[in-house]
Amino acid sequence: MKIGTLLNIELRKSGEFYTEKFRSRVIEQNETFLFIDYPIDIKTHKTSFFPKGTSFLITYVDENENIYSFLSKLVAKVKLNVPALAIELPSDLQRIQRREFVRVDTAIDVAVHPLDDRLQPFTTVTRNISGGGISVIIPKDVDLKENNVEIFLSLPLKNHGFAYLKAIAEVVILEEKKHKNPTAAMKFLNIAKQDQQMIIRYCFEKQREARKKELS
Repeated sequence: MKIGTLLNIELRKSGEFYTEKFRSRVIEQNETFLFIDYPIDIKTHKTSFFPKGTSFLITYVDENENIYSFLSKLVAKVKLNVPALAIELPSDLQRIQRREFVRVDTAIDVAVHPLDDRLQPFTTVTRNISGGGISVIIPKDVDLKENNVEIFLSLPLKNHGFAYLKAIAEVVILEEKKHKNPTAAMKFLNIAKQDQQMIIRYCFEKQREARKKELS
């Protein structure tokens, strides 16, 4: 792992990962530890502080555009040329398939048609999207259950037009949020290969744009 490598960090506790995400960079490393900048919260853009022993799930992209993940733990707060964190070196690097990994937060218009006639179709927007599925915001008057649905997406294109895609998806997680509309995570069960490839390309473009902004 090279000095300056950008790290994507998620907190880990009792085997579960939270939705809070952070960014950091590799400052230095030795035979025992990896030294990183204090992580920045992606949403608030503020420096974050963690107690010793905090567990992380870390992902990064190498110089060949391969994506890896590993588990690590905060060992100590140290002072190099700048304040830094010493974390455990990865003992087990896992290479991640791109289409399973790239998920971007974005609001895309979507129509959801439950296959169960007891619930009326509704329109909403996505919270995030990947080649494997989407997460959508559930309107307050909709009582969505964990079931199969047909979805219709209006995917924005580079030329400012839209691609209209459809898929059969399974509602796998319903998540309640305080003071916010609930969300539903949906996994694609049946989607045309060309439609899935369009979504994957869209996600990569969004991720590339975000990385350029971070580096500028």
